[in-house]
Amino acid sequence: MKTIASCVQDIIVSSPFLEEGLSRQIINFSALAKELNQPISEVLRKPIKDGAIMMALRRYQQPSYLENSTRLKKVFSQLGDITVRSNLSDFTFQNSNSLIHSHSQVLEKISTNHQIFYAFTRGMFESNIIISTSEKESILKAFKNETQIGLQDKLSAISIYLPTGNSKIAGLYYQIFKRLAWENITLYEVVSTTNEFTIVVEDDLVDKAFSVIKRLKN
Repeated sequence: MKTIASCVQDIIVSSPFLEEGLSRQIINFSALAKELNQPISEVLRKPIKDGAIMMALRRYQQPSYLENSTRLKKVFSQLGDITVRSNLSDFTFQNSNSLIHSHSQVLEKISTNHQIFYAFTRGMFESNIIISTSEKESILKAFKNETQIGLQDKLSAISIYLPTGNSKIAGLYYQIFKRLAWENITLYEVVSTTNEFTIVVEDDLVDKAFSVIKRLKN
């Protein structure tokens, strides 16, 4: 059964910026209660008093990762090198029985050239390849018999080396995505390994994205 408290929680959880604003106590509860009155009243199908919503807002328990900001700050201060690679292309192909064979041809060609950026991700129905644009023709040749779904040029990748044990830190990726969203930076792709996190953006956003990532360390 829906209650005022559960409605408030649903709204806050679906609005990360609102959630952080409440945790930092920079939002006026009275003004926010008035703003939430209509949507909550519609869900509960009855008039709701602003005071009841204010009480629910004050009782809202923020997520542990927001409470544990000291630990997150320590992790961000330990971030490793930040690497930027430009002149990248992004290919998307429909999965098939022969896709891995095509993929192996590319790996064989670039295996001795460590200057080439290459990332391969296989999903349920499609696979994605991010590679230095200099190898664009090689990809098109190797995958000529595959169904190409998409292609995007003029991309750049920003890779961040994360401290050991980062997978145990709740809210780590949330903080990165939140900062990027605040700056209106659209992510074209996201690639990660255990201790490395890479975002791919269009070239015109790379300087802005790099500045955001660099500030995380401070």
